[in-house]
Amino acid sequence: MSDTYDIYAIHYGHHDRKAHENFIGGDPHEDGDMPLDYFVWAIVGAERTFVLDTGFAPDMAKKRGRQITRPVADGLKSVGIDPATVGDVILSHMHYDHAGNLPLFPKARFHIQDAEMEYVTGRCMCHGMLRGAFEADHVAQMVHNVFDGRVQFHDGVSELAPGITLHKVGGHTKGLQVTRVKTRRGWVVLASDAAHLYANMERRHPFPIVVDVDDYLEAFDTIAKLASSPAHIVPGHDPLVLARYPLAKSGVVRLDAEPK
Repeated sequence: MSDTYDIYAIHYGHHDRKAHENFIGGDPHEDGDMPLDYFVWAIVGAERTFVLDTGFAPDMAKKRGRQITRPVADGLKSVGIDPATVGDVILSHMHYDHAGNLPLFPKARFHIQDAEMEYVTGRCMCHGMLRGAFEADHVAQMVHNVFDGRVQFHDGVSELAPGITLHKVGGHTKGLQVTRVKTRRGWVVLASDAAHLYANMERRHPFPIVVDVDDYLEAFDTIAKLASSPAHIVPGHDPLVLARYPLAKSGVVRLDAEPK
């Protein structure tokens, strides 16, 4: 079995915002425009395909004031992936923009950290500040998936397949996990919301939605050790990802290729 993969970053949404909104305590450098983009990721091997995160649907975009640039299903199909046939979906965490659209994947087994499921079904969700980025419907759907035998829980570090490992880092949420993938250019780390933007990593200045600042900051060191180089770390929401990596399809870039 081959242990190297192609990785597609599939752009599906956008949100205009100011720089001070992307850092705890604001941005001391400037307060210009600093938008967020929204992605799901396809990890494609010779024998097996994984989808990382499931994005949000049009009803959630309207509720949250976000823009959908292309439905997630259409983005996946543009690279030859039919969501209805996907066997494995990794959920980095359960925020609305990473764990919506679950019904698009009726045959998938979902991979999630124990700590994340405990977090979204436990006492922390009694607090409005902590539950604000979660959706009860998404959590309920995942509970149903548990009862249907379609969830594989992970605790810390797990190898999903040769060349793919999951690593719990926490920080942004209790059970946030990053995904390490072996590619033709080396080990790429899909950081998801361990760093929304390159600037969060470069300045070591966390995004303001965070449950544990210490874990968030420690995650930067973990990610750096896992990746072949800083250029092998991909943040979760930075529009620069679309500019730095080669275009595969409209709105899709190849992360297994060398950045520009």
